[in-house]
Amino acid sequence: MEKVLFIANQFPPMGGSGVQRSVKFVKHLRSFGYEPIVFTREVANMPLKDETLLRDIPDGVRIIRTKALECSELKSIMRIPGKVLSKLMIPDSAFAWFKNSRKAALKAIDENNIRLIYTTSAPYSDHLLGLYIKKYRPNIKWTADFRDEWTNNPYTLDNPYNPLRTKIEKDMEYSVLTKADMLITNTPVMRKNFIENNSLNGDNFFVIPNGYDEEDFKGLNLSKPKNDKMTFVYTGALYGRRKPDTFFEALKQLKDEGKIDGGKILVELIGNYHKDKLQSQIDSYGLKNQINIVGYVPHDECIKRQLGADILVLIEGTGRGADAFYTGKIFEYMNTGRPVLAVLPENGAAAQLVRESAIGRVSHTDNVDKIKENILTYYNQWCENRLDFQPNLSVIKRFERKALTKELAEVFDKSLS
Repeated sequence: MEKVLFIANQFPPMGGSGVQRSVKFVKHLRSFGYEPIVFTREVANMPLKDETLLRDIPDGVRIIRTKALECSELKSIMRIPGKVLSKLMIPDSAFAWFKNSRKAALKAIDENNIRLIYTTSAPYSDHLLGLYIKKYRPNIKWTADFRDEWTNNPYTLDNPYNPLRTKIEKDMEYSVLTKADMLITNTPVMRKNFIENNSLNGDNFFVIPNGYDEEDFKGLNLSKPKNDKMTFVYTGALYGRRKPDTFFEALKQLKDEGKIDGGKILVELIGNYHKDKLQSQIDSYGLKNQINIVGYVPHDECIKRQLGADILVLIEGTGRGADAFYTGKIFEYMNTGRPVLAVLPENGAAAQLVRESAIGRVSHTDNVDKIKENILTYYNQWCENRLDFQPNLSVIKRFERKALTKELAEVFDKSLS
């Protein structure tokens, strides 16, 4: 079986959506002829942990961990200066991990007769480790995977760096894009942006989206819930452009207008939030009795919460580059059999996928009237016990994790041929 050094700084027991793509690839790669050797950071002071994700790692998979060296995770009196220093690192706070891990990565390659490496971002320092390996082991075949865009990332565009840092990161990005043997990203729009912004021919650039793992749903109750209140569930982060404001405003207006009974509505927010700030926002909309901040839960519990919903909520902000995103939870949502209220850029990749898979109703992020219309439609259907829909299963099946891992293995095959 061909070995691949799988370089992923973000890896279980780290929690969050970013690690799931990596751990699911590792879970299924053996089925397609590849033995992953994971190269990652030590657990140390990881701020967000999800031990349940460790169950996805097959028995016998070797995991090499090197010192995390994350300034943002320093404790006591060093906590504040550590956070400041981490923001000054280029391209990200994992730069020290990259610098410290270079020799260990080469040693792992040499000791295991590895011909193939895979790097995934964020953090983008993962790709710097790929560049280093490619320089000192030029015969190694390298696949670089971008879960999000780099210098064209919407969150960076909204808060641009100074010109010097921007140039440094653009140069780093270009080096990765031109020296890696194979490139992968999440959506067709991201691929198009990378190619056009960097004048690439794109022949070695592939799209492998995120997905859902059918096995995560085994043994769970998939039947339609019987809730006393119409239950909306949102899972994921709320930061930067991704704000719940228009969703909250739509609920407030419907309640104030008497079109929905506030006593029959429950919204659960599941994710890693600044709870005090979020609760203050909820209170300002007069929705204290309708919205419950659950907070972060392990991945398996998160899926159970999704299955307990009457309606699942997707939220993504607008602005330059926003059309490139598939929001993180859209694929798991697809497999729940629950309708989706999508508050998204209406012409973006995520909205297009919601329509193609027929999993829900789309309203543009800033269109409060359309959000109200979609909520009210679902509410009336729920009250009349006819909240049913017919998703396009043939589309949904394309995003099963094992099938997507097969696509990754095929990229590896191409690089080695």
